[in-house]
Amino acid sequence: MAVSPAKFMREVRAEVTKVTWPSRRETLIATGLVLAMAALTAVFFFAVDQIIGLGVRALFGVGG
Repeated sequence: MAVSPAKFMREVRAEVTKVTWPSRRETLIATGLVLAMAALTAVFFFAVDQIIGLGVRALFGVGG
């Protein structure tokens, strides 16, 4: 089942015209939200790591 490159390109172009592209504002808002969630996740896991580390040090009496 071979498809000619020209037919493939026509089909790709037809599909691309169906896509609803986000506006610049929508893209900036989504990017900001992704960065904010990544930062929140990093802070959360840092805090959890510190708490677990304190517990391990207290339990085994090593470290600090």
